[in-house]
Amino acid sequence: MSQDYCNYLCGIFEPFAPVSGKRMFGGHGLFVDGLMFGLVADNCLYLKIDSQTKDLFLDEGLEAFTYMKKGKPIHLSFHQAPEEIYEDSEQAGIWFNRAYAAAIRSKKTKTG
Repeated sequence: MSQDYCNYLCGIFEPFAPVSGKRMFGGHGLFVDGLMFGLVADNCLYLKIDSQTKDLFLDEGLEAFTYMKKGKPIHLSFHQAPEEIYEDSEQAGIWFNRAYAAAIRSKKTKTG
């Protein structure tokens, strides 16, 4: 994945919060205030989900990020981002807020 693509994605979400990209696991993570709300793998953006937002992603037919480990599929709490975020800043904001809120709730669950 190119750094240019990661920068492009950061730019999409920059109007909503200061976003940074960090190289990890052969892809990139997208972060705000140290919380990962996005995952970029194979030039595909995935957004953080949790029990409160998962159905919104499933209703849109957005697939989970999955990788294979020891021959078994591992599903992470990230689903594909909808295509409309690339052309509609209002939609980008809506989906960013959902993903970032899920990241905040996830952190509270782990630390709280």
